[in-house]
Amino acid sequence: MKIYQKEISITPRTRGFHLITNEILNKIPELKEFRTGIAHIFIKHTSASLTINENADPTVRSDMEKYFNISVPEDADYYEHTLEGADDMTSHIKSTVIGSSVIIPIKNGNFNLGTWQGIYLCEHRNYGGSRHLVITIIGE
Repeated sequence: MKIYQKEISITPRTRGFHLITNEILNKIPELKEFRTGIAHIFIKHTSASLTINENADPTVRSDMEKYFNISVPEDADYYEHTLEGADDMTSHIKSTVIGSSVIIPIKNGNFNLGTWQGIYLCEHRNYGGSRHLVITIIGE
């Protein structure tokens, strides 16, 4: 059994839900060395999150953004943590609900995702900047 870990930076993106599967794969060619195993992908931020969802129809991503903006409204007057703007506390809430990591099985040197699955960067800030991911692969 081998363990491999790498930290990568991904391209800054605007607020919303973005497919990043291929960007991750392009930055970890070492994945090809694993026949079987798991990949744990962790985002080192409290105002963005990761999830796995629909990879074909972009309206899923825009609907996800709409849903979370309604569920966690920026104009609520009960937030205290607003030093960095109206999208600050709401970003922390959204990242807590969605989560900071995903675990993906590996098969023959690739992510063993379903046909319609992709990894999303859920960018909750209006100007989030570059995001850093830690990718840990365990397998053989």
